[in-house]
Amino acid sequence: MWKTVLKTNIIIAICFATIANAQLFRTKDRMDNLEGFDNQKFSYGFYLAGNNFDYKLVLDPRFGMNGQKSLVQTKSSYSFGAGLIGKFRLNDNFDLRFEPGLQFVEREIFFDTQSNDQFQAGTPANAPFTPRPLTDADKLRTVKSTYVDLPLLIEVHGDRWYNSRPYAAAGVNWMMNLQSNSTAPDDNAQGLFRTTTSNFAWSAEIGIQFYFSRFKLTPGFRGTFMMNDEMVADNPGTPPYWSAAISSAKTRALMFVLKFE
Repeated sequence: MWKTVLKTNIIIAICFATIANAQLFRTKDRMDNLEGFDNQKFSYGFYLAGNNFDYKLVLDPRFGMNGQKSLVQTKSSYSFGAGLIGKFRLNDNFDLRFEPGLQFVEREIFFDTQSNDQFQAGTPANAPFTPRPLTDADKLRTVKSTYVDLPLLIEVHGDRWYNSRPYAAAGVNWMMNLQSNSTAPDDNAQGLFRTTTSNFAWSAEIGIQFYFSRFKLTPGFRGTFMMNDEMVADNPGTPPYWSAAISSAKTRALMFVLKFE
């Protein structure tokens, strides 16, 4: 496995070294590519993304903690996404970008909350309940999400240096989860972790734009952070093993994007 990883890293390094040599360091007798491309009022393209999505959990101090021990853990996963690019030129240094896309996500949440049996008599936060032994299936929730991601970003870029230029961008996203199950009658008692459908986030991105003879390639890194709590509470009467243990669950994601314009 490690030999495969090493070979992959060597190939990637060679590719980037070739790009850097061709785009940045070979200055003799070289023409600038796509000289008038950035003067267009509108431009279009598409992007591919490799993602790492996770939940930022804030645990309930009563049901989500046992002393100093956290009873709920989350595991991130790697996934992919793709989308379109629409760019509106504001001036020489600023652009407005709209990049609708789809992000396919799968995450795991582990509930080690059997100790909440101590609250079976009821508390001000929950009604009395009958304890049940938690099986492995009860403790693990696999949360699948398909986000329709609609980010609106302001991009600022530096001056072009031969066939490259750096940029940074920031903005807000509306993210609709097509697999939220927010209105489903079942909850975690039946094995279903429900989340909200409509969500809002903010994003920040940095990268370098490379100009080739026929297109512009932009590798970049984007962070996306949900602003609202995505968790839908369990139904009344469900024991406090699951959603009661979590005060809020918000998505955070790191994406490596490749843009083609």
